[in-house]
Amino acid sequence: MTHLRTQLGRATLATLAALVIGLPATSTAQRVRKGEPSPQPVARFDWFEYVGNDSVYRAAAAGPGEFTNPILAGFYPDPSITRVGSDYYLVTSTFSYFPGLPIFHSRDLVSWTQIGNAIDRPGQVSFDSLGMSRGLFAPAIEYSKGTFYIANTCVDCGGNFIITATDPRGPWSDPVFLPTMEGIDPSLFFDDDGKVYVVNNRAPIGGSTYQGHRAIWIQEYDLARKQLVGEATQIVNGGVNIAEKPIWIEGPHVYKIGGKYYLNMAEGGTAHDHRQVIMRADQVRGPYLPGPANPILTQRHLPGDRPFPVVAAGHADYVDTPSGEWWAVFLGARPYAEDYHNTGRETFLLPVRWENGWPTFVGGLEPIRYVLPRPALPAQPRPAIPTSGNFTVRDEFDGPALAPYWLMARTPRERWHDLEARRGSLTLVARPVDIASRGQPSFVGRRQQHLDATFTTAMHFQPEREGDEAGLVAWQSDEYFYAFTLGRDAGRPVIQLARRAGREPATVVAQAPIARAGLPLYLKIEARGGRYGFHYGHEPGQWTALAENVDGTILSTRVAGGFGGNFTGVVVGPYAHAPAR
Repeated sequence: MTHLRTQLGRATLATLAALVIGLPATSTAQRVRKGEPSPQPVARFDWFEYVGNDSVYRAAAAGPGEFTNPILAGFYPDPSITRVGSDYYLVTSTFSYFPGLPIFHSRDLVSWTQIGNAIDRPGQVSFDSLGMSRGLFAPAIEYSKGTFYIANTCVDCGGNFIITATDPRGPWSDPVFLPTMEGIDPSLFFDDDGKVYVVNNRAPIGGSTYQGHRAIWIQEYDLARKQLVGEATQIVNGGVNIAEKPIWIEGPHVYKIGGKYYLNMAEGGTAHDHRQVIMRADQVRGPYLPGPANPILTQRHLPGDRPFPVVAAGHADYVDTPSGEWWAVFLGARPYAEDYHNTGRETFLLPVRWENGWPTFVGGLEPIRYVLPRPALPAQPRPAIPTSGNFTVRDEFDGPALAPYWLMARTPRERWHDLEARRGSLTLVARPVDIASRGQPSFVGRRQQHLDATFTTAMHFQPEREGDEAGLVAWQSDEYFYAFTLGRDAGRPVIQLARRAGREPATVVAQAPIARAGLPLYLKIEARGGRYGFHYGHEPGQWTALAENVDGTILSTRVAGGFGGNFTGVVVGPYAHAPAR
């Protein structure tokens, strides 16, 4: 079992303090910290434990010299990677969650530790009122001459931008937006002649001629002036074969290898037809010609009844090792039935082999393997907060700030959480912002990283009025969630389960009276594929079922909007709400 209080070094804690600096404290939070009476009720959570236990990791256990896929389990999509000497850095999408763009570090491509978040200040970007699948799409990380760069798109919140840092742990700069560049998925390419380019997905010349028709463009970027310069050039129209009307050519990366320019891209959308393709040119602006064996990575042709399937593989980024090996990170999803999955799109790792001047994935057209030989790199210790395989993580809330994996919905504009009011506990101010709203509720969550997962906490809360509630929420979005809370009904405290599955208001689907509302109340949510269970108790380990075998498919991507409308995974954590006093 991992205990959070033992895994954070001083450097990491200093980074986490960025979540505290610059975030205005409300009078309510100040009173809570000082122990003064609060006009709003508060909920206290003594600890939070996550247990992930998937059968695939028992059926396919990694042995000596092997590693386990995915390397980042749970909602970590659109990975991008860069190497600096013997150090590897990786970033993924977070959409409308805050903090955004988690930064991971590894020295063996297998053991990854989150060292910060690139978007960790409310003033950097604004996700106010956005749907949870808007916001930060598909970041791309690069390094050049002492500076780290992330190119990214904030959908419905400013467009394409670039941020920089001299230390990947942060702080990262405020965004420099590129207002003249339409589209999404920008990445930077540093050519060996000193020129820098931005390559991204934009509309094709003359506009789209079919649904999903997009193009890849390249344009020079002036680092000193922090702006695009010169003319943009369309280098791919539609995809590797426009006659087949390919959709959503995106996630482009350019590499110069052996004097040739390689263009690595995803096609087919991020669902069943997702695939990775490769093209090559003699000049950076093309013409780019397709490789001889596209796609080089996909699972779309495989039977749906294969054991432990990985689907939607694509959106890859390459990296080499000092010894000359090549590897790629990419996203995939693990369904529990058909295309139902609640863990979101995850980050996988496969080796890349070069054949006749072209890169191809080793096993990229076969069922993606959960266990493979490790890269030829010095093996690193298992990270203190594991990201792969089965594991347990318990957060004692005894650090100066929340651990970097905790997420909030949208941008915080006031302080409503506190770790100092009672050391070793997380205190939430119950504010009049509902979990079903497009606001910023008093909710912090961690990703569901396994098909079979358990979330447990001990809570102190006294609901004083109708509408006061606190507990745990299993959340896909403000329209799809289960809220498992202690509240009041008809003047008495009750434990209740509310369900929302669409635009209709949430409804209470289970309820039971609670005699001792002010004492510690233990809450547990169990996820078992497409079924969830909700249990409570007054003593550790003594559970009463409020609802079992509940339909969890409402939290899946398929039900909550499909791959084209919902890009996140389930997030579970503490929540508090109360009408304004």
